[in-house]
Amino acid sequence: MHAISRLVCGVVLLAAMGVPALAENRIDVIRPDAPALAAYGDQMVGVRELTLVHKDQIDIANVTADMTTPDQMPRYDRPLPVEIWYPADSEATGSTTLKAYMRDGKTLVDLHGKAMLDAAPAKSETGFPLVIVSHGYPGNRFLMSPIAENLASKGYVVVSIDHTDTTYSTLRSFPSALVNRSEDQMFVLDEIARLSQDPDSFLNGLVDAGDTAIIGYSMGAYGTLVSVGIGLTDQAVDAREGFWHAPAGTLERYRASSPAYRGRFDPRIKTAIVFAPAGYSSGFFDDETLKGIRVPTLFIGGSNDDTVGYKDGVLPTFQGAKGVDRGFLVFEGANHNVGAPMPAPEEAWVYDPDLKFNLAMHYTDFVWDNVRMNNIATHFGTAWLGKYLKGDAAMQTYLDLVPVSNDGVYDMVDGKPAADHTYWAGFQPRTAQALRFDFLSAEH
Repeated sequence: MHAISRLVCGVVLLAAMGVPALAENRIDVIRPDAPALAAYGDQMVGVRELTLVHKDQIDIANVTADMTTPDQMPRYDRPLPVEIWYPADSEATGSTTLKAYMRDGKTLVDLHGKAMLDAAPAKSETGFPLVIVSHGYPGNRFLMSPIAENLASKGYVVVSIDHTDTTYSTLRSFPSALVNRSEDQMFVLDEIARLSQDPDSFLNGLVDAGDTAIIGYSMGAYGTLVSVGIGLTDQAVDAREGFWHAPAGTLERYRASSPAYRGRFDPRIKTAIVFAPAGYSSGFFDDETLKGIRVPTLFIGGSNDDTVGYKDGVLPTFQGAKGVDRGFLVFEGANHNVGAPMPAPEEAWVYDPDLKFNLAMHYTDFVWDNVRMNNIATHFGTAWLGKYLKGDAAMQTYLDLVPVSNDGVYDMVDGKPAADHTYWAGFQPRTAQALRFDFLSAEH
């Protein structure tokens, strides 16, 4: 058989078996049906890893039952690796392959995008706005890499955190997520602000930490809500048993009713985006604590979320976060893996005997394609950050929508909308399907 024929037959056979011929694992795919703002921006993108160290923190994973006050608990210097995507010099070159652990915490896989490793940063007179990204439980700093890289191309410095104790390769403590998510976010904000003034750092002059957004997914979204003014219920702070509890005293800093928490908000944070936020259905937030929110926030959820709940979780969280502009994008039929997770690495399409599930299930939704969701989420995220972080009022066009996408009427005449045109802005004909978007101003 001819060599090319053998190759083609081999690829066909592998595809038929469900085995990838080549592990591309692209994080930069924009589908032809993607909405307008999903497209990459004009900036070249660089990417670098740094490890930040938060000194003298409580080692939550090693707290034992006999330790009843924080001063009895072990402490450690908490490592926080971060991946930083940033606007790069137009002449920059370099490898565009990242190495990332997948869900088993053991296997390193290649991720391919547009960002160039260690590329020279772009010049900026005022610095680019900062976006901090906070993964779910478990996860890692690459889980939302399609969104992170895309935003960097639009003039943001995007810093994605590895939350130690709850990444794929360091997984050992759910209470660490409860205690450390918001604290990690605030520490990273401080560190990036410091490095932006450090003449020896590539971030010097590149980033404006005074203009910051936080994007969180699941437990990262829980931490984001705590960081933007939604404190915890007394029930949550005082809980001493069950999965959702933390060692005695370690959540006191987040008690919504305490003056210390009310004074904790950092005004450098201007807005937030939260995917499938955890907390409400577990009693960590309630309708009273939700009123503490301080910044405009975009909520993204799936109507079939059976992890944090939809009608008893994400929906009432959005409804209760009053007093700020807020949006709610709903993927009808989607579960908890809604919009944020990258497509499953091709190496993840395998059953793991230790975890007892197919690793791809950690990333995928049962109704929606990951790339499709990433594209739509990036479109709305671009509009939201454009308005609330860059002050671009024109982005409101993409937020003033008929609530149910399928109700939109597409009627364009010579490239201009007719009187009855109500189709979702930025979406091509027939592509705004099975979505809902509600926008409420601070007065509602």
